[in-house]
Amino acid sequence: MAVCVAVIAKENYPLFIKTIPTDNELKFYYTVHTSLDVVEEKISSVGKNTNDMRELYLGLLYPTEDYKVYGYVTNTKVKFVIIMESSNTNLRDNEIRSMFRKLHGAYSDMLCNPFYTPGENITSRSFEEVVLAMMQQD
Repeated sequence: MAVCVAVIAKENYPLFIKTIPTDNELKFYYTVHTSLDVVEEKISSVGKNTNDMRELYLGLLYPTEDYKVYGYVTNTKVKFVIIMESSNTNLRDNEIRSMFRKLHGAYSDMLCNPFYTPGENITSRSFEEVVLAMMQQD
């Protein structure tokens, strides 16, 4: 089950962060913020190896004692970060990829809304419903 889902703009400011209700939500914000360094490092290392034929899914960015942080970058450099519980050992890599594909699809659908200005905070109810469904899976 995802405990935090974040969408980060190309300029590294958060467009959307949703966490499970807890007394320490600030910890998730800090974890998302620190994961951006790893995302940038992975993007720059992949960009040197191939001619812009990079994989959007970045995989496991780093594990902590309680959580695993996964990353995904769109072609427009918008970053998705999902934080999962470390205790969830039956979750496979292809399931994480599927979650990111759903999130990317919901983001693309939200961008098609003519009333949304790219770069603003995401307030779409349909996008939030997709995120909440990811957070309630088990």
